[in-house]
Amino acid sequence: MTDTRYKIVFDGQLMPEMTLDAVKDNLARLFKSDQSKIDALFSGSPVALKRDLAEAEADKYLAALRQAGALVRKETDLAAGLSLVDTDDHREPEPVSSSETMSCPKCGHEQAKAAECSACGIIVEKYLARQAALPATPAPAAMESASPYSTPKSEVGDAMPEYGELKVFTVNGRIGRVRYLGWSMALMLIALLGYGIAAGAMAISPIVGGILMIPLVIGGVVVSVMIGVQRLHDIGWSGWLWLLNFVPVVGSVFALLMLVIPGTQGANRYGPPPPPNSGGVIALAWSLLLVPILGILAAISLPAYQEYVERAEQAQQEQQLQYAPEGEE
Repeated sequence: MTDTRYKIVFDGQLMPEMTLDAVKDNLARLFKSDQSKIDALFSGSPVALKRDLAEAEADKYLAALRQAGALVRKETDLAAGLSLVDTDDHREPEPVSSSETMSCPKCGHEQAKAAECSACGIIVEKYLARQAALPATPAPAAMESASPYSTPKSEVGDAMPEYGELKVFTVNGRIGRVRYLGWSMALMLIALLGYGIAAGAMAISPIVGGILMIPLVIGGVVVSVMIGVQRLHDIGWSGWLWLLNFVPVVGSVFALLMLVIPGTQGANRYGPPPPPNSGGVIALAWSLLLVPILGILAAISLPAYQEYVERAEQAQQEQQLQYAPEGEE
């Protein structure tokens, strides 16, 4: 008894959060095939992408194709288990000497040498002459490979990466909530350092300070937009939605949503998920969360401290007046 064989079936359905163009591009890259063959897979009819697979190999194809965005399924390949085995009620005739028998070129019937086949009735010489006059036909394998509707034959050798590549200076890719906070904090620290240098230069020369300040401001805004777009991609939203931050009231709520809504599980139309967060990213994210808390504490404590200083100075002045010699005002 042979092991169960499987096939991978696809009927044109897509995984959630995936677009048709993105899935077609992923499949063309996986199968190393041209676009016409990939387009034929989305006709709506079930297509067996791969056949006669062991279970482990079928699971590999299933994971790779689903990560590419194709909603494929694994089914038992019944055709792979079929075999032509002689049974007791159907046995091939015993072979006889080739010098006394012939095989019909049309039906393959074994019989004694004769000019005519006793099974199909053809005249052997005329049939052979007619076949020789016909043009050569391509082999079935060549015909299948030439057809634009045949399934791709390339192996899924290069699966999509498990995690996406991290790049700060781009609007492509994805970053999660923690990395969004960490990168924002790093950008804030670098910007503060640059602004401090520009302010010092401005104290010496306003022109030089202004020349330094302008590119620093523009660069900070551009990088902030890039980071925000990657955060929106992780949610599965278009990067153009970042412009909602400029809408009054809506911008405040939208900025909060970017911090709260988690990213999509697995790959989406913007690529694979981001890699796990490093220790430095987590530390920067927590430090950014502490900034508003420290600001609130400072807003509460500074007025109380200022009031305490004023009372202390007033008490000291009263004490000096109390112990001053008579006649002194």
